[in-house]
Amino acid sequence: MKLNTLKPADGARQDRKRVGRGIGSGLGKTAGRGHKGSFARSGKGKIKAGFEGGQMPLRKRLPKVGFRSKLKDDTAEVMLYQLEKLDGEVSFATLREAKLVPSKAKRAKIVKKGEISKKLVLKGLLATAGARAAIEAAGGKVESDEAGE
Repeated sequence: MKLNTLKPADGARQDRKRVGRGIGSGLGKTAGRGHKGSFARSGKGKIKAGFEGGQMPLRKRLPKVGFRSKLKDDTAEVMLYQLEKLDGEVSFATLREAKLVPSKAKRAKIVKKGEISKKLVLKGLLATAGARAAIEAAGGKVESDEAGE
């Protein structure tokens, strides 16, 4: 095999359409765009996905369904096993310093995933019932002004 003998597989490359090159080419005059209408105009041939010609689209005709979480986007979830890195009193500021909470979060919620063996005191943080029970079983406590779940 030599570089000068390489060529693409049959059918892998097609010649581009040369439109507007006379009646004999098959794509002359209207250049394959038909007569009039938005698709015949330059820059106007795009229709937004779901557009139904002005009729109320299906996505708007159907009712809203499904579950919408009460947890806002500004609430970060911290797993129980991640708290193992921390000592003593844990607050939102402590979690932010330990980089367990993203910068856009305004509050954090402790979720029961994994185990905890340290005695921790959580201040001003939300916690699920399971996480609260696990922390209290390890000898710690959860002091928060807001209700958990």
